[in-house]
Amino acid sequence: MKRIIPVAVALLLILLIAGVTVGSYLLDKYSYSKERADWNEYYQVSGNQSAIILQDEMIAEKAVIKDGMYYFDLTTVHKYFNEIFYVDMTENILLYTTATEIIRSNFGETTYTTPAGTQDAGYVISYVENDVVYVAADYVKQYTNYSYDVYDSHIQVYTEWGRKEIAEISKDTAVRLKGGIKSPILKDLTAGDTVEILEQMDTWSKVKTADAVIGYVENKRLSNQTTVQETPVTDYVAPEYTSLTMEGKLSLGWHAIGGEGGNSTLEEMAAGAQGMNVIAPTWFSLNDEEGNFRSFGSADYVNRAHNMGLQVWGVLDDFNYNNETGAGLSVYNVLSSTTKRQKLAQNITDVALSLGLDGINLDFERLGADSGVHFVQFLRELSILCRSNGLVLSVDNYVPFNFNDYYRLDIQGQVADYVIIMGYDEHWHGSGDPGSVASIDYVTGGITRTLEEVPAGKVINALPLYTILWRIEGAEVTDEYLTFNNTEDFLNRLSVEPEWQESTCQNYAEWTSGSVTYKIWLEDMESLRVKLSVMSANEIGGVAVWRLGYGTPAIWELISAYVNS
Repeated sequence: MKRIIPVAVALLLILLIAGVTVGSYLLDKYSYSKERADWNEYYQVSGNQSAIILQDEMIAEKAVIKDGMYYFDLTTVHKYFNEIFYVDMTENILLYTTATEIIRSNFGETTYTTPAGTQDAGYVISYVENDVVYVAADYVKQYTNYSYDVYDSHIQVYTEWGRKEIAEISKDTAVRLKGGIKSPILKDLTAGDTVEILEQMDTWSKVKTADAVIGYVENKRLSNQTTVQETPVTDYVAPEYTSLTMEGKLSLGWHAIGGEGGNSTLEEMAAGAQGMNVIAPTWFSLNDEEGNFRSFGSADYVNRAHNMGLQVWGVLDDFNYNNETGAGLSVYNVLSSTTKRQKLAQNITDVALSLGLDGINLDFERLGADSGVHFVQFLRELSILCRSNGLVLSVDNYVPFNFNDYYRLDIQGQVADYVIIMGYDEHWHGSGDPGSVASIDYVTGGITRTLEEVPAGKVINALPLYTILWRIEGAEVTDEYLTFNNTEDFLNRLSVEPEWQESTCQNYAEWTSGSVTYKIWLEDMESLRVKLSVMSANEIGGVAVWRLGYGTPAIWELISAYVNS
């Protein structure tokens, strides 16, 4: 018996220790953690920063609190809220351009100026810190349809409103950083609080509290789930962009004029252009970096064209004067300066009105990607002047691809009256790469991509009344232009018989002479008929041609049939 007692005591001690161990393990496993999350660490904020909850997600960008006001950096404004805000870091100004007016404010000031006068916002509208521009959330909201509410470490912003799932908390609980009872606590909830259910899983749900804290709550604590409709913000009304468009299809012919003497060729150039209703003389070209341009404009030309039943849209380009003189002008230097850019817009408008023009055709082909945002601002500002003075604004563009998307066809489709796609130069003079000037896939792709950004009635596809003769000798490739009206005679003299090429929807010819191989993809009645058929099927706004003097009566008859179809 004496021997049994020590053994029993030892066994009891072992069982007791095991019980305590198991109990501690079970208690640790199944008890709720009381650890609280570090909010600054969770929201990744410090100093005067505030996290941004956009809709139901925390984004990487932060708001900044300054003098009790909330500010967003301009990149955040552009990315999420409103890309129309424009800054000029040299002139220290913030601009906002609507369909009818330009609103201007200076960095660090509380006032802003409209055509109606100067108003005081009651807070600093924008400021610059470490070369970053910050704009007050209230000022952004003045021109943007969004709402926001501020909390201790974060700001909740809504730009869209729809239906949401909400639930009532049935028993005091906590919103945790992750699903699981060991996850740190973000916020305590009491019975009767409501939360929005963002994602429901088997035992936990991702929720957002009334003060925009996003975390996880056990499903067993949720009750009375229902769906409600959010109330949208309607205190901002977007501006209406009116357009000046023609009844029926547009038919535009560019009249290449290299000097004032070229104006005398109007009747000759227009004589055979059956169906043409707009003529666009290449009169204006940038000739300095101050907002000025060279002009061959003639009011007499305009009057004569009007008597022929034609509208006249003067062309403003950024390359002709530069090419003629080798001036080396920087388009960027003009457009990135608010003073020079607005001077250019006002000057071209004044000249257009003084000549009696019906419209302005903008042909800026030397833009680099760094000029894109400034070109867009120029379009916005010029469109206001054109709209208020009854001038049609049309813009010429390359066939759109990802590499030239900074021309922003989507914005052109909003602010301009016509968006013209120069449906040629697939292979261009001097490229050293023999190929078609405008194969059907190239043209069709350009129209299709443009229609993704621009209303069909504003889209114009420009046809080439020329082709390129390619000359290949060994590794050397040279070329020359052949116009539509002389190509057939040229081939006949050489006894060359082109054959239809289905892949390009063009007649193609290839021949050799000595050590030289010649290749040509023809623009002729057959190829242009296919292009016009594609344009008709897509119900776009019309046609343009480069250029007058290159065509034949037959091709203009074909164009006229398209315009009047």
